[in-house]
Amino acid sequence: MLTSEELERYARHIVLREVGGPGQAALKAARVLVIGAGGLGAPVLMYLAAAGVGTLGVVDDDTVSLSNLQRQIIHATPDVGRPKVESAADRIRALNPHVSLRTHPVRLNAANALEIFDGYDVVVDGSDNFSTRYLVSDACYLARKTLVAGALGVFDASLTTIRAHDRNANGNLNPTYRCLFPEAPPPGTVPSCEEAGVLGALAGVLGSMMALEAIREIVGFGESLVGRLVMIDARAMRFETLRYARDPSNPLNGDEPTIRDLSGHK
Repeated sequence: MLTSEELERYARHIVLREVGGPGQAALKAARVLVIGAGGLGAPVLMYLAAAGVGTLGVVDDDTVSLSNLQRQIIHATPDVGRPKVESAADRIRALNPHVSLRTHPVRLNAANALEIFDGYDVVVDGSDNFSTRYLVSDACYLARKTLVAGALGVFDASLTTIRAHDRNANGNLNPTYRCLFPEAPPPGTVPSCEEAGVLGALAGVLGSMMALEAIREIVGFGESLVGRLVMIDARAMRFETLRYARDPSNPLNGDEPTIRDLSGHK
């Protein structure tokens, strides 16, 4: 049930035929976990909070540094040195006091992922390394959670949604992250953002799209990105979408799965 204050706050959503009162109520009832309060997680958290997602969680064990502020817009100069989850919590509470915020000031790993994921419906992965992305995607499959996954490069970015535990309209299992990327690149072949740099505004673009995709999954309008990968080329300002399907040989939900827990992750 939306209060009179919430009806006014979300009025521009409610007048949308695709959202309306029921859609806004679904957002209020939703529980979304965001992995990382960094370049991608910052806009994701702010837009989901502004949209009225009832429960937001954030996982991050890092502290704010001055070099973060070029793109991590949920933090401010006085926050340098503070835990990112605390800084993010202050900004979210100031933006929308109707949002219940849960902070997880820990590093996500195989020992805690399933326990943390248990309290949420949708996971939005804004992590910046392949080991965490594979951990998150495997954990979401085992926990039967919807995953919105974004990845940021120097001048490129990508976005997809994964519901590998679910089936499509034809009754076939949906693809996993491992169907799209069977193996991580060898260590050292993909430079970190500290080494290669990152365009701050591109993080904002992708993070906003990730928030939009999470909202679409919750409310249920439009065509999901399950089985589709959106790719952004910021140099040419070009957007492309490719389709991908389940690989029967993938180790998660393939014909002969070998991953049944998170013991293979550190």
